[in-house]
Amino acid sequence: MNRNEGVLTKIYKDKTVVFVIRGEIDHHSLKSVKTVIDSEIFVKRPDKLTLDLSGVNFMDSSGLGLILGRYQLATRLGIGFSLLEPSPAVSKLVKLAGCEKIINIERKSS
Repeated sequence: MNRNEGVLTKIYKDKTVVFVIRGEIDHHSLKSVKTVIDSEIFVKRPDKLTLDLSGVNFMDSSGLGLILGRYQLATRLGIGFSLLEPSPAVSKLVKLAGCEKIINIERKSS
């Protein structure tokens, strides 16, 4: 693998699962990232799902689809959902799409 595509780390904090995604989220990395996240949602049924996007250096519309799809799935299952510290690349796309109006965006305290 030549590029850092959608490197994924899972962290549990109480009943919250945090997926730390680094690298690039595009149509090449989408399927594997989506599969891992969805599997965790269905198997563990956390109270809250958080996507930490602070390490994402590139995201195209596929990444936006990933975010919105996980938001919809979490909402349908009664699971809280948030984005944690989206990188500038992610923030720009999220803002352009108007997602910040419906999705909780958390910032790390300084």
